[in-house]
Amino acid sequence: MSGDQPYDGLSGLDDQRRGWVAEAWRHVTEERLRELIVGLVGVPSPTGDERPLAEHIAGIMDSSGLRAVCQPIDARQANAWARLEGDGTGPDLMLYAPIDTLTVGDEGEDVPWIGPKLREDMRPEATVYDDLVTGLGASNPKGHAACVMMAAEAIALAGVPLRGDLVAAFGAGGMPTNARPGSARHNTGQGVGCSFLLEQGVYTDYAVIAKPGWTVSWDEVGLVWFEVTVHGTHTYVGSRHRLPYDNAISRAGDVVRHLEGWFAEYAKRHTGGTVAPQGIVSSIRGGWPRMAAVTTAACTLRVDLRIAPETTPLQAKREFTAALAELQRSLPGLDATVEMILAIPGTTTSRESWVFRSAVAGWEALEGRPHEVVDGNSGATDANILRGRGIPTVRVGMPKVTEAPFDLDFARGMNTVSVRQMQKLTRHLIRTAVDTVTRSRTECVAAEPEGATA
Repeated sequence: MSGDQPYDGLSGLDDQRRGWVAEAWRHVTEERLRELIVGLVGVPSPTGDERPLAEHIAGIMDSSGLRAVCQPIDARQANAWARLEGDGTGPDLMLYAPIDTLTVGDEGEDVPWIGPKLREDMRPEATVYDDLVTGLGASNPKGHAACVMMAAEAIALAGVPLRGDLVAAFGAGGMPTNARPGSARHNTGQGVGCSFLLEQGVYTDYAVIAKPGWTVSWDEVGLVWFEVTVHGTHTYVGSRHRLPYDNAISRAGDVVRHLEGWFAEYAKRHTGGTVAPQGIVSSIRGGWPRMAAVTTAACTLRVDLRIAPETTPLQAKREFTAALAELQRSLPGLDATVEMILAIPGTTTSRESWVFRSAVAGWEALEGRPHEVVDGNSGATDANILRGRGIPTVRVGMPKVTEAPFDLDFARGMNTVSVRQMQKLTRHLIRTAVDTVTRSRTECVAAEPEGATA
């Protein structure tokens, strides 16, 4: 890239920062990115068992000239973080990515729920198809984590004189899941690693989280989980015609059908900003599989309901219970109870915040056009943990791969990454980082209207 081209990705920076960014970009190569992502994919890291990958990342970061730490949470789970220190006069910035995979990569846990068998991309083994790399979590989250690693490494190699600290952080337990079988702790997901990271003092003034979506997002849905227990009568198939019969599983079907319609109405009511919060019935539990001759007295449904930043978990609970009460009025005899079992509020960062403005400036410089807002989002990330702890945070990531020599579905989208897109995201992260941590705190705060960091 030439600095005198109009859309070279450097426009808007002064000459000194243009030079620093360009020098850091020089160290960002497709070969190095491919090496990093292949290495990350090859270390299994299902939620609750990220420690080997955290150790792997800390080792690479340490060899790149950063002060790196593997931060154990327990014997199986750990974060990694690395710090490139400034002179103490500027704001600290965290480049953050989670490192756990949504599924495990083992037939014993994933099959049949993921499908009849594990495909190549569903296993923790990398396969390279020219520009594309596949394997469990190759895009989300590991491709994004590799970009954070590359950005920090390139800035260190470029010798950029920093005023604030640059922190590259990699969190365990970033997926929307509770503990897997065999875990000693129930809370191994839902941002537990990010929370632990901050509790243990790895705090910054601003943060950028790398997660899918080529846009700069400033708000994000939260989520609440409900258990709906539908009650019925325990009886025997041989007595169905002789005794009172009220099948909880049949009743649960009525509840599911009602909620499927209600979710669509709920989403319309709460769509705003960049979010369109959705809901699903995700699982059902009830009865004895070994004993098909009897009915169960209870059938339990689990529901994930996403919530907009302005909706509190209790407001969502009241809406949800009202929806169930409406069904009960229309179906006399339906006995169902609701319990909220998880709550993570949605969050937002002011668009006047320094980190948003710097990230948007970088996006526009790389694209050569005004920033494109992507709306209708219903995905939640550790950005909610960061913002909830008072750190103004934006989310930037790669677009999903759309062209590949294989069919693309949800899992392939999570498990396929383009190295060229990794290079683009890494350049964006470098530009935003250099634009931030080479300034004084006064410069960044002065650029924000009062209250912009709230």
